[in-house]
Amino acid sequence: MTETAKTTPIPDASASRALSMSTIAFTVCFAVWTIFSIIGVRIKDELGLSETQFGLLVGMPILTGSLVRMLLGIWTDRLGGRLVYTATMLASALATFLLAFATTYAHMLVAALGVGLAGGSFAVGVAYVSRFYPAGRQGTALGIFGVGNVGAAVTKFAAPFVLLAWGWQSVALVWAAALVLMAAVFWLSTEDDPVIRQRRLTGAGQPRSFLAEFAPLRDMRVWRFALYYFFAFGAFVALALWLPRYLIGVYGFDIATAGMIGAAYSIPASIFRAYGGVLSDRVGARTVLYWTFAVSAVCCAVLSIPATDYLVQGIDGQIAFHMAIGPVAFVAVAFVLGFFMSLGKAAVYKHIPVYYPDNVGAVGGLVGMIGGLGGFILPIAFGALNDLTGIWSSCFMLLFVLVGVCLMWMHLAIREMEKRAAEPSGSLAQAAE
Repeated sequence: MTETAKTTPIPDASASRALSMSTIAFTVCFAVWTIFSIIGVRIKDELGLSETQFGLLVGMPILTGSLVRMLLGIWTDRLGGRLVYTATMLASALATFLLAFATTYAHMLVAALGVGLAGGSFAVGVAYVSRFYPAGRQGTALGIFGVGNVGAAVTKFAAPFVLLAWGWQSVALVWAAALVLMAAVFWLSTEDDPVIRQRRLTGAGQPRSFLAEFAPLRDMRVWRFALYYFFAFGAFVALALWLPRYLIGVYGFDIATAGMIGAAYSIPASIFRAYGGVLSDRVGARTVLYWTFAVSAVCCAVLSIPATDYLVQGIDGQIAFHMAIGPVAFVAVAFVLGFFMSLGKAAVYKHIPVYYPDNVGAVGGLVGMIGGLGGFILPIAFGALNDLTGIWSSCFMLLFVLVGVCLMWMHLAIREMEKRAAEPSGSLAQAAE
């Protein structure tokens, strides 16, 4: 879907400015998108919400931000990222502002839907930034853009202090003001992408019909990539939202400490995404994904072990002992999990320009949408599992099953692709994965 940037050579300064401003804007948007990971804890206490209701509240913005990604990606290709990005930030800022005046659970759910528009900015940024770079540099550029995920850590670090000082409503007001300011800076400091400028110069129309944009979605491989992203990104978002609540419930931390520890998970899962893009260029996205899923499976297996009291019949009588993962060990394993998730997120998007160079917006939008839906579905599932099982670590049990399915499907698909690639008709694209 995305037209290449080869039509008009772009100075390095223009490409760098588009990438840097898009990344900063995405950081602010992501901070707003995950705002309920902090204020949701206070809202839960004020309204007396169940675990399932809390999971629905923190997941509602993720739902909106996921569902709109494909549509925003297509609009970006047709109208330009500068316009769509700015409009998206302003719309989500309005919803975040109105959230501060919500007083009932129903009102908060509605406001949360509007807040979720900030999450759709990912699809806008991918389509916008990719037009400034040739295919050979898109992996690294999009990896750098993905560092904006660190906005989750910004919220976890800063929001608790604002909340404790002035209340959760002030968090919503401050974050809304930051979005408006970012929208203004972005509009004034960026320019239209080369394809949009070329259209204006030549008067050329759209390259294809609107329905034709969705043609690649019939390929099963797109949905396989989407499942990978459901774990690599969706589980990252889910844990970014859930960890403060988990740490408070399991280890008894206060909200400020829980937010800072949650940031320790979010930061590596964001910053190292750029390194994941570079690594995917060097050793191949397939290898990176194998490592991502294998190590993540081990981490989830460790974190899924519930605190247990054992009573053993010894030689001289009963012997009792307790086994549990301490807070230091938990943070260390979560750090490793976040690091490999960051590599996996970049590896998934490395595939898309290789297989679908003319449809980056549609395919990237769908993959991002499914990944974002993981961030909506999983927190609700985490809360429901808590209510049903009464076991805090049940969330990691679910993630262990999910990553196991990803690893198995990828391995079977690659084995089949290797067989086809060995035939004379095997494509270079298949070998590239």
